[in-house]
Amino acid sequence: MGIFQKLSMLIRSNINDAIAKAENPEKMLNQILLDMRDQLARAKQEVAVAIADERKLKAQTEEEQKLAADWENRAMLAIREGRDDLAKQALMRQQEHTERAITYADTWQKQQVETERLKESLRQLNDKIEEAKRKKNLLVAKQKRAQAQQRIHETMAGLNDKSAFEAFDRMAEKIEETERRAVATAEVHDALSGDTLEQQFQQLGSGAANESVEWKLLALKEKMGLAAQLPSGGSSTKPQPALKPGSGSDTHVVRDAEIEEEA
Repeated sequence: MGIFQKLSMLIRSNINDAIAKAENPEKMLNQILLDMRDQLARAKQEVAVAIADERKLKAQTEEEQKLAADWENRAMLAIREGRDDLAKQALMRQQEHTERAITYADTWQKQQVETERLKESLRQLNDKIEEAKRKKNLLVAKQKRAQAQQRIHETMAGLNDKSAFEAFDRMAEKIEETERRAVATAEVHDALSGDTLEQQFQQLGSGAANESVEWKLLALKEKMGLAAQLPSGGSSTKPQPALKPGSGSDTHVVRDAEIEEEA
């Protein structure tokens, strides 16, 4: 399993744990970014080790190639000196170093390819972390807006609860019923208390006032030239105003009385 595969699994595990808790989204996002940066630092160390190994293989390859060239020069020197036996031994050493150089070179090339791949993966991981940092504020804003909307919905749901309104209506009805009973009690108390004779005369006075209003209405209709109708149950004779002393009618009555006395 490669280092980046291990790193990816570890990051996913940390993120899943943070999301499962999710008590404070902003705090969790900050913690996730911290974990990512920590893992990025570890990945950089791993890549640095791979690069060091790749450079070591390159150096070993170059060293073996150099030794192979040195032993070849020694074989040539031995041949010039007429020492074919030494030349053969030098060529054998030269062959050993050449084979090792080929092996190191092959390993170095493979390590070089892997190192470049790790570098590219590291750059991509770093870019993703930078992108996550840029998105963090947006995610926090979205989370806060979502929480605000949830609180609004919960509040509206509470307002739409019919039980609260029904309880309010029942209480209002109970208060109004109490008020009606209080008024009725007061009326009963007034009816059963006080001078009943006085109350009867007050009623008579109220009836006279109503009759006076009826006659005033009749007089107003006559003045307007409308057909006058007496109020139902009323007298057919309009009450006459009292005669003033010294009026014609009064004088006529007095004279009639005097004539009767003389006769």
